[in-house]
Amino acid sequence: MKITEVICQILRIESIEAKTASSQDSVLVRIRTDTGLEGIGEADSSPEVVKAIIDAPFSHNIACGLRHLLIGENPLETDRLWQKMYRRTMYFGRSGVTITAMAAIDMALWDLKGKHFGEPIHRLLGGKQHSRLMAYASILFGKNGDETAKIGARWREYGYKAVKFGWEPMGQNEALDIDLVRGARKGVGEDGVVLIDAGCVWDARTALKRANSFEPFNIGWLEEPLHPDDYDGYRWLRDRANVPIAAGEEECGRLAFRPLLDGRCLDIYQVDLARNGFTDGYYIRQRIEDIGARPCNHCYTSPVTVAASLHWLSTCRDAFIFEDCVEDSPLRHELTTEKVQAVDGYITVPDGPGLGVTLNEDFVSHHLVAESR
Repeated sequence: MKITEVICQILRIESIEAKTASSQDSVLVRIRTDTGLEGIGEADSSPEVVKAIIDAPFSHNIACGLRHLLIGENPLETDRLWQKMYRRTMYFGRSGVTITAMAAIDMALWDLKGKHFGEPIHRLLGGKQHSRLMAYASILFGKNGDETAKIGARWREYGYKAVKFGWEPMGQNEALDIDLVRGARKGVGEDGVVLIDAGCVWDARTALKRANSFEPFNIGWLEEPLHPDDYDGYRWLRDRANVPIAAGEEECGRLAFRPLLDGRCLDIYQVDLARNGFTDGYYIRQRIEDIGARPCNHCYTSPVTVAASLHWLSTCRDAFIFEDCVEDSPLRHELTTEKVQAVDGYITVPDGPGLGVTLNEDFVSHHLVAESR
C-alpha cells in the first residue's frame, strides 16, 4: 500500500467572532492510498500556516514540505514517517506549527491504519481502559459573575456534572477574577465540578494569590495561570498552591512536553491530539504515567479531534475526565455524520475502525475556502 494523495482543506464557518475559540475554522488532512483507503486528520493551529507547511516544495534535504515527503510511502509505518517528517523539516520545524501539521498527518495515518486492519485506534494503541468518560462542558466565561452563573446553570441542565470556564475576561483585576469564579460555583452548584482556565494571564506570585482566593469555591483545577514557557514558575506554583494546576494544551510534540514532565511542573497534563498526534501522544502518555501525574485531553475544535482525543484518553490508565467543547458552532455539530459528544454528562469512546467518524461531505463542500493536493 502506498500514499498517492495528501489533500489539505481549510474550512471556515460564516460568522467569525473575535474570541479565543478554535471552533470557527479547521484545517483537515486527507491521505489517500492506491488501495482506495482514506485517512483523515485535523490540526488545531492557524489553518493557512499549516497548509503552507504541507504544500511547500522541496528546498533541500532538511527543508521539505510534508506532502513531498509522504507520496509513495507506506502509510502503516507511522513511527518511521514521524521521524522522517521531523528530520526533514529541521530548518523550519522542531516545534510549534510544523509539529501541528505533522500531528494532522499522523492522525490521518493512524485513521488509515485502523481502517486497513479493521480496528479502532485505541486497540492499536494497546487497548482502551475506559469505555466511557465523565465529560466536562468547556465554555468561555461570561462578562461577569452573574452571566457566568447563568452559563453554568445552563450546562448543568443539559446533564453535565462538570463545567470549565475559560479565558476572557479573567485577568483584568482581582475583584473581577473572584466574581467570575464565585459565579461559576453558583451556576454549577455545590455538587458539581468547577474547573477554571485562566488563559495565561498572571505571573507566578499573582497566580498563587488567586489560587488562594479561589480555594473557598472548591475548584477542581486552575488551568494555565502562567505563560506556557514559564516552566520554573509552574514548578514553583505547583509546590505552593492548594488547588491542582493544569496546563499543556499549547505544547506540540514530545520535546515540547519534556520540560514540564522532567520538572514535574503540573498535576494535570492536557494533551491536544491535534497538536501532537498519536505517535508522540503515545510517548507522552507513558511519561505522564511514569511520574504519577494525571492526563486529560485538550479539544476545542471539531468531532474529528474529539474522536482522536477519545481514542487516546481511553488508553490512559489514570484518565478521569474529558474536555467536551460546547461552543455552538456548525463545525462542532455538522462536520461528521456521527455525533461525538456527551450524553447525560458522559461521553462514549468510538469503536469503529480508525477514528470511527466519517466526514459530512456536503458540509465540507459548503464551508471549503482552500484546498491543495
